[in-house]
Amino acid sequence: MNGGGDGALLVVGDVVTDVVARHRGPLAPGTDTAASVRTLPGGAGANVACWAAHWGCADVRLLGRVGADAAVWHERELTAAGVRARLVVDPVAPTGTVICLVDTGAAAERTFLTDSGASLRLEPGDWSPTLLDGVARLHLSGYLLFSEPSRALLSAALESARARGVPVSLDPASTGFLSLLGVDRFLELVAGVAVLLPSRDEACLLTGLPDAADAAAKLSRHVPLVVVKLGAEGALVARSGGVYARVPALPAVPRDTTGAGDAFTGAFLAALLAGAGPRDAAAEGCRAGALAVARVGGRPPGGAAEVT
Repeated sequence: MNGGGDGALLVVGDVVTDVVARHRGPLAPGTDTAASVRTLPGGAGANVACWAAHWGCADVRLLGRVGADAAVWHERELTAAGVRARLVVDPVAPTGTVICLVDTGAAAERTFLTDSGASLRLEPGDWSPTLLDGVARLHLSGYLLFSEPSRALLSAALESARARGVPVSLDPASTGFLSLLGVDRFLELVAGVAVLLPSRDEACLLTGLPDAADAAAKLSRHVPLVVVKLGAEGALVARSGGVYARVPALPAVPRDTTGAGDAFTGAFLAALLAGAGPRDAAAEGCRAGALAVARVGGRPPGGAAEVT
């Protein structure tokens, strides 16, 4: 794994509780489906932060919002993962909860049932430009785009980062929520972002193009660096309107694909901070993704999600 570079990584995003139910084959409507069920710490933003720390970034910070019901547990888990968390405790809403239904067939594909709870109630009052003190890179979870208060916080964070010359990365997060937000609105909101890290489906949705390489190329006319995550097919790196690198995935036997994209993003950002170029950073992302899919849950080894 890479050693940390100069400056911290600040992640702003969601911290949620994952309830992971692993079942085999179709769900049986109206009756029981046998499953293995675990409650684990999650959230795309929190997962990215944990993977960046696991991949050698020495100073990883996280801003998120949780309910009083699980604030202590989440802070403890993040601290154990090497993340300096600033968790705002919402006075009303409970911690967000995601039910992850994972088919234990060959692809270990998952379906999410999401109650965002406190996670999308981050607001401009939770932000301060001083959060960027000592920060070399800012990463924003795309889930911030999907509520009015967190959109306003995202805009404030982008403005602060622009004023300080801190490069910003963003993961679009969800095709379902992106469809509701709209492509034009998304591109307007992410103006000024330096790195975009969509999945294949997100890239195709944002461009209307069926081919991931074409989608990556088109997006790189809007954002300077685009890295499209292709799962078992690796990743594409694009800039200035063209794909310039195709990075292969590492072989892996998937158990649970929850958080694999977050693992890629965390390792990618850690590698950039350590001085790697985008192609090599994407290779580190693919390494982390392979490790992630072999585990249950969205976090790296060492925390509650560790496989025994």
